[in-house]
Amino acid sequence: MREKVIETYLVKQVKKQNGLCLKFISPSLDGVPDRLILMPHGKAAFAELKAPNKKMRPLQVRRKRQLEALGFKVYCIDSLEMIGGILSEIQTP
Repeated sequence: MREKVIETYLVKQVKKQNGLCLKFISPSLDGVPDRLILMPHGKAAFAELKAPNKKMRPLQVRRKRQLEALGFKVYCIDSLEMIGGILSEIQTP
């Protein structure tokens, strides 16, 4: 399965739950996650999408840690099956 399939499925599932799944691009900062997930009631997280069994590059891991240090949830998603649980976790207080 390709990364694009997982990304498309994530976008659809977020939309079904009345959220937005924005493509996240930062021209001045490399290694940022692929998507910004915005859910109802001010819930937000970042998602890095990968093909199954692919790993984040060292710079991506560093950016993940930086965002987590600021209090944000950051997920590395490499399967369709992960998405439901992640969206539930994002919305949990």
